[in-house]
Amino acid sequence: MATVSFQKAQRWYPGADKPAVPGIDLEIEDGEFMVLVGPSGCGKSTTLRMLAGLEEVNDGKIFIGDRDVTKMAPKDRDIAMVFQNYALYPHMTVADNMAFALKMAKMPSEERKKRVDEAANILGLTEFLERKPKALSGGQRQRVAMGRAIVRQPQVFCMDEPLSNLDAKMRVQTRTDIAKLQADLGVTTVYVTHDQVEAMTMGDRVAVMKLGILQQVDTPLNLYDKPVNLFVAGFIGSPQMNLLKAKAADGGAKIGDFVVPVDPTASRKMEGDITVGVRPEAWRLVSKEEGGLPIDVTVVEELGADGFVYGTSGVEGTPHDLIVRISSQRDSIHKGDTIYVTTDPSQVHVFDTASGERLSE
Repeated sequence: MATVSFQKAQRWYPGADKPAVPGIDLEIEDGEFMVLVGPSGCGKSTTLRMLAGLEEVNDGKIFIGDRDVTKMAPKDRDIAMVFQNYALYPHMTVADNMAFALKMAKMPSEERKKRVDEAANILGLTEFLERKPKALSGGQRQRVAMGRAIVRQPQVFCMDEPLSNLDAKMRVQTRTDIAKLQADLGVTTVYVTHDQVEAMTMGDRVAVMKLGILQQVDTPLNLYDKPVNLFVAGFIGSPQMNLLKAKAADGGAKIGDFVVPVDPTASRKMEGDITVGVRPEAWRLVSKEEGGLPIDVTVVEELGADGFVYGTSGVEGTPHDLIVRISSQRDSIHKGDTIYVTTDPSQVHVFDTASGERLSE
């Protein structure tokens, strides 16, 4: 196993007016499951491909352990790649697909078979070893692609959106399998996805990227509880955080005539235009007389144990859609109703609107 270190690694495509990745600094611990997440075009796949040697590094360095692999050929880096589209040989059996890289490395057939059998046992593929890929489901094909990586016993796994071709139910099951497998094997893993739910449920740490620049690298819980800026606040969380435009006034955040209570640690730093963030579950239902923020209900989304109310507010500064998570009183809230909500100061995230930086501690 090994650590991975990006040291101001830059990728600038020929003809582009700016780099896809301006210069990333990232340290990944030995055995860590690191997830790179962000919207399409943020540079996460480019970063992974630089590590794998599939993209040139124009400036900076990349280390695997104490080896500088920046200019090293992909085959010499001791990494294994799992692609989005499985990349299996259709004319080969599952066993031959998994053993192919070992065969190319001229490994003795007995050792090849032993490694394939071990990987197949781990992945539940033993009964499918003699089948061709066309006879497998999408989830099974993805496990074959994983098996092909496992048998090589690399220092680093590189996974580029491996679940995006699976249906929703299979995606949930397979991401659990991958996370457990990585924990059992203890192999350093760099995993790319655009799905923040996938990132939050799988990663030991998550690196959020925007336009090739790291915004925050932290544990999933810290990303959720303490986003460092407006981009991370709006990107992490499903449904996303409610972000409301406000003005600093008398130690609170004033949105039209409604004042959102703010933690004193943030109120001391507030001035002028600010943005307050409230997670859907942080709203509390109150009566009209208690002076909550009015929300006109447009959709009630029932999820069984709880639900989400989507609505709009006539108060200036509120977004087009406000989202409130409810676990009680669900049967009493319907489309067309008006509800009133408030929140506790400790649940309010405060950001500087101009810079986007977090003001709350």
